[in-house]
Amino acid sequence: MTTSQLKAFLGSIGLPEKESSVYIVLLSMGKGTVSTIARRAGLNRTTGYDVLDSLTSKRLVSISGKEPKQEYVAESPDAIMEFVKKRRQEADEQLEEVQKILPELKGMYTVRGRPQVRFYEGLKGLEQVYEDTLTSHEPIRAYAEVGNIHATLPHYFPLYYKRRAKKGIPIRAIFPNTPDSIALTAHDMGELRETALVPADQYNFSPEINIYDNKVMITSWREKLGITIESAEIADAMKKIFELAWKEAKRLDAQIRQPQRQPQ
Repeated sequence: MTTSQLKAFLGSIGLPEKESSVYIVLLSMGKGTVSTIARRAGLNRTTGYDVLDSLTSKRLVSISGKEPKQEYVAESPDAIMEFVKKRRQEADEQLEEVQKILPELKGMYTVRGRPQVRFYEGLKGLEQVYEDTLTSHEPIRAYAEVGNIHATLPHYFPLYYKRRAKKGIPIRAIFPNTPDSIALTAHDMGELRETALVPADQYNFSPEINIYDNKVMITSWREKLGITIESAEIADAMKKIFELAWKEAKRLDAQIRQPQRQPQ
């Protein structure tokens, strides 16, 4: 194998060109001072120090003696095998780390012109999707079933309602007419909420849907799964559908809330 081929091989296993040159020179010399090694490798003395320090850290070179008689010694070529094994181990560890973080990276991945979709799992994931609604720059539009919300995250929502109101983010929500919904509507004014109650036997909103800014948030309480779709086009379509639903929901709400006529 020629020197050029040997340098190419060492480069393929991870040694930069200058380190390959110095290592080959030192193998042929056995040992030498930095000045001698650098001269034979075609490098200046300062660069020679840097390259030899790097080779030393890779355990391909060792140091013998002290300045001014300090010399560098080539380790046995068996050290190359250990160097490759270590790089392989590090690569395997990096691969494991990438596999762990890959779902999160995919969740952040955006292709121009395509909706951006993020998935959140478990109770903490459900909290995360609601935390994002607190970034809304406009009133939130929602279809929700209050009983599901409070049963799944009983300690989160009372504070969430107050935090949303404090941020000045109103919400319009369509709820099925249940005791939980009616109890919540008692706090509508203080929590910047306008609600419309609809017949519970016809409308039970599971999963829940929130629409705000250019996002559509969907939460499945049964599967403990949250999804956020970020798309101006999809959000706009969902807002228009909500406005149609809101008109009918307010009509049904008026019927539900009207006082019962007293018998004659």
